[in-house]
Amino acid sequence: MLTKNQLLTTECLRLGSELEGVCDAGGMPLFVPGALPGETVEALVVKAQPRYGFGRLMKIVTPSADRVEPLCPVYKHCGGCSGQHMSYEATLRAKRAQVLDCLNRIGGLGLSEAQVPPVLGAEDPWRFRNKTALPVQGTAQEPQIGFYRRRSHQIVPVEDCPITMGPLSEVLATVRIWMRESRVQPYNEENGKGLLRHVVVRTTRAGQLMVLLVATRPTLPGEDRLAELLGRIPGFHTLVVNINKARNNVILGRECRTVCGDGIIFETLLGLTFEISPLSFFQVNPPQTERLYRTAIDFAGLTGSELVVDAYAGAGTIALCMAGSASRVIGIEIVAPAVDSARRNAERNGIANAEFHAAAVEDLLPTLVADGLRPDVIMLDPPRKGVEPQVIEAVLKAAPRKVVYVSCHVPTQARDLQLLAQGGYVFEKCQPVDMFCYAGGVENVVSMVKA
Repeated sequence: MLTKNQLLTTECLRLGSELEGVCDAGGMPLFVPGALPGETVEALVVKAQPRYGFGRLMKIVTPSADRVEPLCPVYKHCGGCSGQHMSYEATLRAKRAQVLDCLNRIGGLGLSEAQVPPVLGAEDPWRFRNKTALPVQGTAQEPQIGFYRRRSHQIVPVEDCPITMGPLSEVLATVRIWMRESRVQPYNEENGKGLLRHVVVRTTRAGQLMVLLVATRPTLPGEDRLAELLGRIPGFHTLVVNINKARNNVILGRECRTVCGDGIIFETLLGLTFEISPLSFFQVNPPQTERLYRTAIDFAGLTGSELVVDAYAGAGTIALCMAGSASRVIGIEIVAPAVDSARRNAERNGIANAEFHAAAVEDLLPTLVADGLRPDVIMLDPPRKGVEPQVIEAVLKAAPRKVVYVSCHVPTQARDLQLLAQGGYVFEKCQPVDMFCYAGGVENVVSMVKA
């Protein structure tokens, strides 16, 4: 039985889903961030439950050969990453083990280790992230911009971040100058007062830079001065204000106002050009996104004659990348602005065989199937919560020859794959892809074929 403030000497057995150490505490799991498999550590129990506990790493008695010095100077305090204390190869091994465990334990697929190939890692796991959102606290004269400390809403101020693309340090320095000059008060979560909530920086491999300021009202003091200062940063393209008056921890509100520029930037994937608008979802790691999409398209086995449905289509990135290998592609997406972007992206790239519908997948797909739609391939790329039961039922009724399921949350993917297996589909192959270097989580592509 674990007790709070108990000091234990224990062995780390494996890594959890967030790359935290899972240690043995008398037959119970003790989750200790920072511990690595094979290490003997001293850990202080900070939270004790009847069947598990959480600990704080106090001392490493026998270090692992995988242990490295973190590149980031604030890594030990910042909650943005969880794996910089280990080699990159060790993070990939842990993510592969996570995929195998979820597909078998939750999905019941009974896979061998050989059926889950090594994770496709990044050629360079640094400076990959094209979107960074940083909360703002402090005062107008002493603004604090950074990431939340682990398990808290206290900010760890940062000057830069080694996993982000683009001139983040220049943007943060500029915003701090503007806040002091224009007396811009940071938002206070406790009383709901203040103006500036978050600084969101989006960039592309071509160097285009979007700065999105999340504020409690649509206009900011000293906007022209801020635009002037940002204009000195190479690649600066547009400044947008996002309005979020809600007293919650959701970063973005629904409305945006463009201060300067045209409010969008452009990224190229697999030879196609896509717009990135302030509220649009776009994968955070462009080089790895291309590897992910190539894998999904390869798994679909397209010959040019297929009808493909891309559920949860977003701004149409996967659908449009598949269109050149299919006869017709139908994309479904609930976010109307994303659908507008998808249609513009199709027109921009001269793609005429892709159509997009603004609707919830769980509403529209069953209707289309009931009306006789029979796609050859259905692509599922849902949010973390996975696929709704109505969607699974519609997929089974449509009976495509293949279902390709892309997910950033393998536990819910495994749950849904089990339902497809119960409905007559058989596991064909999978491929994990590392989109989130040095952090927990992994993208996984699985193809299921009709038995």
